[in-house]
Amino acid sequence: MRWGGGADDQESESMTTSTPPILDNHMHLNPSGRCLDAVREFARAGGTHIMLVSLPPWSLDIEINAPDDYRKVFDKVLKIARRAEEAEKVKVFVVLGVHPAELTRYYGRVGLARAVEIMKGGLEVAREYVEKGLAIGLKSGRPHYEVEPKLWDASNDIMRLSFTLAKDAGCAVQLHTESATEGGLAEIAGIAGDAGLAPEKVVKHFSPPMVKVCEGTGIFPSVLAGEDAIQKALGEGTRFMMETDYIDDLKRPGSVLGPKTVPKRTKQLIPEWGEDVFWKIHKENPERVYGIEIDV
Repeated sequence: MRWGGGADDQESESMTTSTPPILDNHMHLNPSGRCLDAVREFARAGGTHIMLVSLPPWSLDIEINAPDDYRKVFDKVLKIARRAEEAEKVKVFVVLGVHPAELTRYYGRVGLARAVEIMKGGLEVAREYVEKGLAIGLKSGRPHYEVEPKLWDASNDIMRLSFTLAKDAGCAVQLHTESATEGGLAEIAGIAGDAGLAPEKVVKHFSPPMVKVCEGTGIFPSVLAGEDAIQKALGEGTRFMMETDYIDDLKRPGSVLGPKTVPKRTKQLIPEWGEDVFWKIHKENPERVYGIEIDV
């Protein structure tokens, strides 16, 4: 049995014989994209829960000139989440914050100091949404492409603030970063630790199947569910979540993975790996990292 023995044996047995929930840990939805059609595709493939992550403001045709402008972004994401839940009966959790690419864009328009101020203020606003129970995590990170040293340092400074805010709010942080390496993950874990945030509360979005390396640093991987990545990850353990990074951009229809990928991959692998590992991946792990309840 998945849950162990004791007074709740009867309830535990019913849990293990039911189908595990299926969570996509990083998905975007855009009103100008497929939006609810994508949610419908996810649900019909067997998906039950979505971690909806805020898009960069320009993807929603919103211009940011001050921290409070992020409220327009976050409110639009929350509206999408409500519509998705009403239309398809999936559960949608929301992660709000800033994308590291924003720094490069703002820097050219308003200068570095003001760009940093705007992004830090945006994270402060996102923390408010978490504290009000409207979101369950923050989004931050650092560029996945080469930038000037001063931009790299500023990105680390912004990311460090996200860890401090998450620690104060009692939530997790999803990170968009450069390609994962053991050294880079250890560095990020150190920054989180210095801010007082347990590395387990730091989720590496778009992670390769480096389960043991991530476990060694404390960072929690969200493995992109393409090709044979999930099989490789399972070969190292079950301490990870699954994602598509579906971007919902009609101009880039094949970019990253489609919305039915996570449920489809999960169902494909259950006969080989069993249901218990997917109870861990889709329920126990997100509950542990985000402090949420994945209902079944």
